[in-house]
Amino acid sequence: MGYNDQSLNTLSQKITPADIPVLIDLLSDKDLRIGIHFALASQCEAALFPVRDAALNHKMLFFDAEDTMRLVESFARCPEKVKESAAAMRSEIQSLSEAEQKRIMREAKENAAEDARIQRNALKMTDPKQAKNLTRQEREEVFRRSLKAMGLTEDGPMTPAQKDLVQRMYRTMVLVESGDRPPNQ
Repeated sequence: MGYNDQSLNTLSQKITPADIPVLIDLLSDKDLRIGIHFALASQCEAALFPVRDAALNHKMLFFDAEDTMRLVESFARCPEKVKESAAAMRSEIQSLSEAEQKRIMREAKENAAEDARIQRNALKMTDPKQAKNLTRQEREEVFRRSLKAMGLTEDGPMTPAQKDLVQRMYRTMVLVESGDRPPNQ
């Protein structure tokens, strides 16, 4: 709070381009975020590519990187050519952000379709006639999804009772054996 043009001027005198990597590392501290944007912007041209790269590497939000470029564009001490470069970089960052959002949406759709497929297979397992049509791989997917829903993994830490349950689930779901346990096990 309270950052302005005077802050940019002061920071430009106290911060050097050599400080940019440290500033980028400090972005994880949410309380320092706005000050870091101003500190980065105060470095004009030296900050352009590091800010873009920080956004690409998910060290900085794309929106924050765009804001930092806007600060460079409006900072009186930055040469006009640098301001133009910052505007172009802001546009590039916006395009990268849009591409990232499209990728995330595409992956979410793919994951939802995969989840729906596995869920359909899980429902088939409840009908003996349909269960016969499932491959072992499909049954293993349902088994692993069931374990995940229980907060377990096949090779993760488990109590003896959980291990017993997982073994029975594997036998019945994947190997399609009877759910009855032999006595004394």
